[in-house]
Amino acid sequence: MAISIEWQGWTRGKDGLVARTTDAREKAIETAERLFRVQGYAATGLTQIIEESGAPKGSFYFHFPGGKRELAADVLAAYRAKTSAGFRMLAQKTAGDPDRFVRALVKAVAEDMKASDWAMGCAAQALAQELAPGDEEMADALASLFDEWMEIIAAAIGPLEDRRVARSRALALVAALEGARTLARTLRSVAPFDAVARHFATVRI
Repeated sequence: MAISIEWQGWTRGKDGLVARTTDAREKAIETAERLFRVQGYAATGLTQIIEESGAPKGSFYFHFPGGKRELAADVLAAYRAKTSAGFRMLAQKTAGDPDRFVRALVKAVAEDMKASDWAMGCAAQALAQELAPGDEEMADALASLFDEWMEIIAAAIGPLEDRRVARSRALALVAALEGARTLARTLRSVAPFDAVARHFATVRI
């Protein structure tokens, strides 16, 4: 009978010490994303992330040997995958109706904030403000994320015959949504998002 001994994220099996296969990494990423969105990157310490994720300290450093900075990169990658998938889903559901897509996107972002009692901002925005200015690798990753968002939005709002115009409008919408997040958090109100939706409804897409 095989004997397994677990210790701080490791398992000793017949082949020696191996990393324990748990969802500790995913929990750490989810916890860090939530904390970065609520209180920012600088104000979030590793001790808090480890405690709130429930991950053993040894397991955490196995998954993130680069510490908090490496974790931030993984948070951004996960956030990008999740948000881009959501944007694409909305684009599919509203295909052929740019106005409906814009309204659905603005509503989704607004409801995400409202569900957290206006506490959770944008993870990309938090990292852009606190890390990107002095971190070229993070700045590149953030630029790539925003570029992907704009490509998805541009494809959804058209016009197909003028990608430059569609791209410009997508940039304006992303900028408006990021600003609306900040105002909504301060005002604790959906009003900034309503204003964005109304404005873009009056713009010929």
